[in-house]
Amino acid sequence: MKKNIINKIVALFLVALLGIGCSKDYLQLDPPSTQTPENIFATTKNAFAAINGIHRTMYTQWYGTQALGGHSGNMIYMDLLAEDFVMPAQANGWFVTEYRWLGHRNDASTINRFSYGFYYTIIGNANAIIANIDRAEGPEADKKLIKGQAYAYRAWSYFQMVQLFGERFDKTKANDGLGMSLVLAPQTGSLPRSTVAETYNQINSDIDQAITLLDGIARPAKSHLNVNVARGIKARIALTQQNWPLAASTAALARQGFTLMSNAQYLQGFSNTTNPEWIWGIDHRDDHNTFFYSFYAYLGNFSSTNTRGNPKAIFSPLYDQISATDIRKQLWDPTGTNASFPVVSGGTRFPYMTRKFMLDNPGNSNGDLVFMRAAEMYLIEAEALARQGGQDVAARQALFTLAKQRDPNYVLSTNSGQALINEIMIQRRVELWAEGFRFYDLKRLNEPLNRAGGNHNNTVAQIINEPAGTLNWQFLIPRLEIEYTLGVVQQNPL
Repeated sequence: MKKNIINKIVALFLVALLGIGCSKDYLQLDPPSTQTPENIFATTKNAFAAINGIHRTMYTQWYGTQALGGHSGNMIYMDLLAEDFVMPAQANGWFVTEYRWLGHRNDASTINRFSYGFYYTIIGNANAIIANIDRAEGPEADKKLIKGQAYAYRAWSYFQMVQLFGERFDKTKANDGLGMSLVLAPQTGSLPRSTVAETYNQINSDIDQAITLLDGIARPAKSHLNVNVARGIKARIALTQQNWPLAASTAALARQGFTLMSNAQYLQGFSNTTNPEWIWGIDHRDDHNTFFYSFYAYLGNFSSTNTRGNPKAIFSPLYDQISATDIRKQLWDPTGTNASFPVVSGGTRFPYMTRKFMLDNPGNSNGDLVFMRAAEMYLIEAEALARQGGQDVAARQALFTLAKQRDPNYVLSTNSGQALINEIMIQRRVELWAEGFRFYDLKRLNEPLNRAGGNHNNTVAQIINEPAGTLNWQFLIPRLEIEYTLGVVQQNPL
């Protein structure tokens, strides 16, 4: 699979140069036959096509598979593997195997191939940019923007992968289990897997480079990564490594310049980058049709077989903990019979179904995708402060800022210790529902999967409980990778 990455790099550059990049100002229209790494990186104007190619990858269909719409596929996977995301019916079968915790433990599965190949392809593109951009002609600010984004993408990709394929990071241990193969330059050879600790060391080095390069540099659109995004990624990394002081301080920096959305905006569908709270997201161009591999073909109001027969729902015990005056409670219909609650054309109603993700034009599956919001940064700050000990007052205040915005009747918490942490985590689960965080949270906190006592359809889900820390929390390396590298890349325990 690593040999294939090099071919994908060239293909993605050519796609970007043909006019499929995310920033219209930097598109090149030269024919494919003229494109080589030398002229792609001859100027910074040309090189923007390379970074745009990565942006485009974030919502491109993979392996010809309907459910693999770039990073939006990962977002869905990470929530359906947990408890708060409910599939009330099987519909046309997409995501059922993953929902049952079978796909990621099958070394020939699509989810493993995608989760491995998708992120390594981004890494390969980032490596090509890092290796070549310094020689490009153009403004120094442009070089910093391009190179800084490449470092941020590489850090983010390895971070996403090590959480899936590696053991849980535990700051009290050596973390010497197998992490990821650290490919840091354009190459065709195979590399053995580094340890989890070594992988995180590289991730932190890359994200620090990104912050240094991007600090003070403006970006053309929210599809591009800027210093706020890089700091947000760093805050996520620190939270996962249980570095509570760093997570809290970096999250506070990451949200600077972004305001929490109003309650009216909260009900507008989570499908537009103009939302003032979005720090990072894909501004989906109208001419980039995604059809049935769109995020909104599974979670929105685009009328697909899946959304019609399997409208996604919230876990009822979580819904029951939302205050009646909280605007977020309006994102779900607990009865499944509310005729005023939107449903896709020809769709079936189920209790606790969602309307969180809604397109302005439901006849077109194109919609902007949110990858990072200011609300998440408040939640990271609050959680990290609460877990430090002795910072409950500051943690309560960080939580209050967000919770009061969502619920006008919310009052400053008086909880302390574990009770305060529990309150913060409920807020996190509600706020970030279906945005791709819950499996990562369960794993980083070493908590079990518990779908019991709610509205999960046992026939569809089949798995209701999974103890914390079992082998099943690790994705398997794709079998093809083991075979192509002749065993240089080792498999996780079966």
